[in-house]
Amino acid sequence: QLQLAETGGGLVQPGGSLRLSCSASGSTLDAFSIAWFRQVPGKEREGVACISGSGGSTHYVDSVKGRFTISRDNARNTAFLQMPNLKPEDTAEYFCAAPRTGPFQSLCVLPFNVDAMGSWGKGTLVTVSS
Repeated sequence: QLQLAETGGGLVQPGGSLRLSCSASGSTLDAFSIAWFRQVPGKEREGVACISGSGGSTHYVDSVKGRFTISRDNARNTAFLQMPNLKPEDTAEYFCAAPRTGPFQSLCVLPFNVDAMGSWGKGTLVTVSS
């Protein structure tokens, strides 16, 4: 069973950068697309970015398009979310997730759908504040 774990969160000033990592175990990561979600207390979990299993297709929510970059290194069983020019509104718990096992598990689930994800990491906190 695929297990995911996020690292790389922290406290950063506005305009700063962070790179989140999502490490996989229990299965080969290239069989799955990977999505990053984020959640602020009291709000629904929001899809941020997704990358297909091959890495050939990426998708972003409008609020981060042109700013965040999702990537993956299947040889290292790891996906990344590069976040430059961070804003206070990017403050959230960030989660990586993979779709439920099935014939389309290597494709991004669009629109982002929390219920379609079958594997989740425990999250990493990103705080953007001066």
